[in-house]
Amino acid sequence: MMEASGRLFEWRKSMKKLFISQPMKDKTDEEILKERENAITKAKEALGEEVEVIDSYFTEDEPQGVNSGLWYLGKSLELLSTSDIVYFADGWDQARGCIIEHTCAVEYGIDIID
Repeated sequence: MMEASGRLFEWRKSMKKLFISQPMKDKTDEEILKERENAITKAKEALGEEVEVIDSYFTEDEPQGVNSGLWYLGKSLELLSTSDIVYFADGWDQARGCIIEHTCAVEYGIDIID
């Protein structure tokens, strides 16, 4: 049993961590989640392997009295820092937060799929 657990750990450890950057403004939860599923499929196809998806779809409300866009961007950048690869969904280059995430990915050497 220990050996099987060790192999499972090694397999999960070797999976690439995928961060998804996508425009969310004026989109329903359903549209966002559908786009995320599409992004996961495209990333797996591009890489030819399974990926560990970083959950960057936030359902919690921001604290009172903060700039909500900046607060969510900060949380996203924290998660981006844990990724091996980032997928940029259609329209990313028109969304302020996605543009910042893209700049960070480029400047910090995170592989990009777009």
